[in-house]
Amino acid sequence: MGIKKHRFGKTIDGKAVELFTLTNAKGMAVKLTNYGAALVSLKVPDRHNVPGDVVLGYDSLTSYERDTAYFGCIVGRYANRIAGGEFMLRGKRYHLAKNDGDNHLHGGTRGFNKVSWQVEDLIDDIAPSAILTYLSPDGEEGYPGNLRVTVTYRLTEKNELRIDYAAETDEPTIINPTHHSYFNLAGAGSGDILGHALTIFGDKFTPVDDRLIPTGELRRVKGTPMDFRQPTDIGARIEQHDEQLIMGKGYDHNWVLNKEEGALALAARVMESQSGRTMEVYTTEPGVQFYSGNFLDDGIAGKDGQIYGHRGGFCLETQHFPDSPNRPDFPSTVLEPGTKYQSTTIYRFSISS
Repeated sequence: MGIKKHRFGKTIDGKAVELFTLTNAKGMAVKLTNYGAALVSLKVPDRHNVPGDVVLGYDSLTSYERDTAYFGCIVGRYANRIAGGEFMLRGKRYHLAKNDGDNHLHGGTRGFNKVSWQVEDLIDDIAPSAILTYLSPDGEEGYPGNLRVTVTYRLTEKNELRIDYAAETDEPTIINPTHHSYFNLAGAGSGDILGHALTIFGDKFTPVDDRLIPTGELRRVKGTPMDFRQPTDIGARIEQHDEQLIMGKGYDHNWVLNKEEGALALAARVMESQSGRTMEVYTTEPGVQFYSGNFLDDGIAGKDGQIYGHRGGFCLETQHFPDSPNRPDFPSTVLEPGTKYQSTTIYRFSISS
């Protein structure tokens, strides 16, 4: 149990970067780096009590600096897409970096995933924790306000990886961070994730146009390939001739969760039969983006000499809805001075029978 600290290397501009290992008494071990506040490794025992790494990632800092898949990082200020790379706030139009065609994606060309976070504190106790902070200056990637963000990773004795977010600003801005690990419960590099059984606790989703921007509709999942209300293999319907799947090249959509606003509730459950590993996702956020790794290129060189292939991992990105700043009918992502943004997501691991 506890925390160990190691040197991970230096960034291209000479900043020293650390690697932290958090362990608990149940056999879980988490490796984090303050570059991009990224989760590098997450080892979870299988039904035979053999630990296996269930997240995709890299061995070197250089690979994280070059990464374009957002492996394991915190993304922001705004996760997901903002249409046209612009939004209106308090009567003023803001222009953001366009890094996804005509859209703004995951905070822009140099979002939270491409900066070194300050290590605020390391807490070595029964639930070892790493507290990371970043001051995003006014105008960064086009966003207004000096935004101070804190992310706390905590490994509990319940085999939970808990992520708590907090932020404050000195002028009105928008915020919607998320965690972007790619999971493979059979083990990173073990093949595709199409046989994982997924449940999403949402009766509706936000359909998208050909730019992957929500149309504004909250559509019921019943009778569509988006219906994961009962455990369903990810690959069961992914190749159906469905307009939404064709535009996303698979699943890359936001589900509207069945929960009260701000309540910490179960968003999704994933089971992998060979290892017996089950992962549950809890969140205070109103939505979750399920992404089936459609844009992972075959042949990505990952940790321990592993090669990650197409759909070799899935993401469950807890979030506010995409393009919310341009959709006043969606839950608001505006943060005002004098108020505090807070959000929690928990990844809980267990063994299924």
